[in-house]
Amino acid sequence: MSATSQNNDDQEIDLSQISKKIGNFFENISISIFRGILFFKRNIIWVGILFGIGVGIGFYLDKTTKVYDNEIILSPNFGSNDYLYSKVDLLKSKIKDRDTLFLKSIGLKNTQKLVDIELEPIVDVYKFIDNKATNFELIKLMAEDGEINKIVKDNMTSKNYPFHLLKLTTIKALPADDIVNPLLNYINDSEYFKLNQKGYLNNIKIKMAENDSIITQINGVLKKIINNNGSSKSNSLVYYNDNMQLNDIIKTKDALVTEQGIHRLELINFDKILKDISIVTNVKNTKGANGKMKYILPTILLMLFIFIKSFISFYKKQLAKSKVK
Repeated sequence: MSATSQNNDDQEIDLSQISKKIGNFFENISISIFRGILFFKRNIIWVGILFGIGVGIGFYLDKTTKVYDNEIILSPNFGSNDYLYSKVDLLKSKIKDRDTLFLKSIGLKNTQKLVDIELEPIVDVYKFIDNKATNFELIKLMAEDGEINKIVKDNMTSKNYPFHLLKLTTIKALPADDIVNPLLNYINDSEYFKLNQKGYLNNIKIKMAENDSIITQINGVLKKIINNNGSSKSNSLVYYNDNMQLNDIIKTKDALVTEQGIHRLELINFDKILKDISIVTNVKNTKGANGKMKYILPTILLMLFIFIKSFISFYKKQLAKSKVK
């Protein structure tokens, strides 16, 4: 019984200590809140002045410093993916160095308003492997040695995606003729790829002319078969199916018609070395601190004021203690 009584007493002591600690915790919180209220009461004038200054400067900065994004979706043709990335890297370095002479020499206007340029692939594995057995096998091979998510975002893989997003950041809304159009003209200016483009388009046109000729011949054969079948006995159709492979002829024509459609789309998409699929200009950027300085600046000023006052108070207390000793 004595052991049981001692355990109960210990439990009561533990509970009372816990209750006391909880009470002290809430009391400390209430004291801190009260001290905070007293602090702001004593320094209400400084707090009001700093808050007003922060809000005023913040509104001014938000009004005068606006950041805009310009986004262009590009499709590199004729194997110009690496060429595109090297061009953007060059432009990025020139913008960083504020080389306005170079930027103006390539046709850009208001270059002081252009603050950054970025290029990133639009990750689309399905487009990457679409009807491309070699790309599919490459992804499979690389995936065996690592995670598929890392593979599809790997620099070597991502550069070869069909679409890429070019981002231009400016601190003013600018017309397309100032930045976007001159930039597109610059990156499309390559003698090597222009020759490739010329040869590629010429080959397409030759192939289309040959396909049209073959389709015409097939149409002639089919017309002859239909005419003969209409004036002959029913077993003539069997003769043509067995000896002229009518089904294969029809399939060949269908494949050629499909191929012609693809070539027509190629003539549209291959009119530029770097085809601009979509252009969106002057989208106001509200990420990060952009447009929020009227909230951020007064907060920073007040926190800085509190820190300085707390440091002074701490210094005085420590100085007083050192004199007492």
